[in-house]
Amino acid sequence: MALPPAFLDELRARTPLPAVIGRRVKLARAGRQWKGCCPFHGEKTPSFYVYDDHYHCFGCGEHGDAISFVMRSQGVSFTEAVEQLAAEAGLEVPKPSPAVAAAERRRLDLYAVLEAATQAFQRRLFLPEGARALAYLRNRGLTDATIRGFGLGWAGEGRGALAAELAREGIEPAQLIEAGLMKPAESGRPAADMFFNRVMFPIRDRRGRTISFGGRILGDGQPKYVNGPETAVFAKRRTLFGLDLAREAAHGGASVVAVEGYMDVIALHQAGFGGAVAPLGTALTEEQLAELWRLSPVPVLCFDGDAAGARAAGRAAELALPHLTAERSLKLATLPPPEDPDTLVRRPDGVAAFQAVLDAARPLSEALFDLLRESLGDATPEQRAAFSRRLEEVADQIPDRALGWEYRAAFRARFRERYRGGRPGGRPGARGDGARSVGGRPGRIGGGDSRPAVTAPPPAPPGADAIAAEQARILVAILLRHPVLLQEVEERFGSLVLPESLARLRSAMLEWFVGSEHLDSAELMTHLTAVGLAAEAAQALSALPIPLPECASPRAMPAEAEAGWWHIFGLMHRSRLDEEVALAQRDFAVRMDAATQRRLISLRAAQEALNRGEQGLETDR
Repeated sequence: MALPPAFLDELRARTPLPAVIGRRVKLARAGRQWKGCCPFHGEKTPSFYVYDDHYHCFGCGEHGDAISFVMRSQGVSFTEAVEQLAAEAGLEVPKPSPAVAAAERRRLDLYAVLEAATQAFQRRLFLPEGARALAYLRNRGLTDATIRGFGLGWAGEGRGALAAELAREGIEPAQLIEAGLMKPAESGRPAADMFFNRVMFPIRDRRGRTISFGGRILGDGQPKYVNGPETAVFAKRRTLFGLDLAREAAHGGASVVAVEGYMDVIALHQAGFGGAVAPLGTALTEEQLAELWRLSPVPVLCFDGDAAGARAAGRAAELALPHLTAERSLKLATLPPPEDPDTLVRRPDGVAAFQAVLDAARPLSEALFDLLRESLGDATPEQRAAFSRRLEEVADQIPDRALGWEYRAAFRARFRERYRGGRPGGRPGARGDGARSVGGRPGRIGGGDSRPAVTAPPPAPPGADAIAAEQARILVAILLRHPVLLQEVEERFGSLVLPESLARLRSAMLEWFVGSEHLDSAELMTHLTAVGLAAEAAQALSALPIPLPECASPRAMPAEAEAGWWHIFGLMHRSRLDEEVALAQRDFAVRMDAATQRRLISLRAAQEALNRGEQGLETDR
């Protein structure tokens, strides 16, 4: 018995064709597609192209999808190929049964019912009863060719008209209910039309089959737009309006852009932006993102330039984070207020104006930085610290570690540029010969004998909370004695969870850091005294409950202090220290200058001290 087409569609949707073919063919990116030498005939010049849902060889004409490729390349049957791909996709192959066959027949019947409804709605639009609806669409700037191309129609003002018309084609009310065109009878009320007095927008699947409808009311009624309910062929979370047409345009090189509404998509297509699609009146879902990525590795999300648009952009951006790879990302474009794509593109210069919006679309990392800054604020030290922590959390959500490091580095670079602009780049007190290593021995990349002068620990204070509080105090004390280190550790310092008194100190220290031109300990202590925090600073520098380690002494060299700071930080957050080491290694590999070398030496020394089990509490006495 044949497998249900719905299952096969789902299998193809879940199977990344370039990955399947890439196991046997060396593929290279060619625009939005991939290309390689055809595995089915000998060739030296690549003519085998892989698209999102099919492959084609322009040399021998071989053509197919993931299933046919497995069959052809491995010499297996259709059933064997399906079972193999289903296992990889985490799908269960349906068992042949009379019930499954009957359900599939009903599902196929739904497509016929929905297509009949499409034709009925469209006919009605061009009859006298549809005059108001047709005038509305034409007043929105749509041509008759566009109206017919999208299958737009009119539901009519009389209830029961659709059921009466389709009854002549043998379609029963029960079928209309199953197709989402009628509401079932309930509480003594008869079945009723789902759509009434509305302009109708057919919603199509990737293959161009109508699977549901959206309807816009004429006049002031609410809700303005209504979508059909979930059915055997329609799932709102997996569907994009305009997807079937956007597929063709994307294959021809059009930019894929997600906008908000039906009319936005239609107006953009009419203006030549054939890659436009839209979710169905809700926030973008993971399934819809996957559909966008099947069309383009870097689709553009286009939002209104108001507060609601910013919130929608932020939600979509963070939704994408766990799914990002080096070859799959997003761009975010913002419309000039108060325009939406429909109004913008209908201006005399609309095509050029919308193209300028697309050209100005920002990479996801840049857009996320600005969206988070605007939502969290950055006017106070506390807000900047919260902003810095949130940037770190965002980068942590990216499962591709290399890409996560790149985002983290990009965020930090922008953070420093924005809030440290104009600060002298050098570090006062640092030696120019590449860094005095901690412990008094020459430092060298890779460790050697470089180590913090923080070796034999005294007994730790009892209890995990007491230990964490003492470690936090040491970190603050090191920065009170060596505030120049804030240039290197500010983001991580701001991300720490501190006791209340230390948190107040940190806020004041970061506020001073932003405005100070000379990162001097005496000037910092003067500032803290002026803001009423002298007692808190004195307590942080106290020898109680235990003496501070040597790295918190004013006698410590900058490299000793920095390595000691990272050592204590690593005791509190080892994984974050390892991330800092990895970032420093990448920075040094790219820049190869004294500053990145010093930083890498200090971080490596701290990491090695942790590996040796040192607790970082050797005192300055």
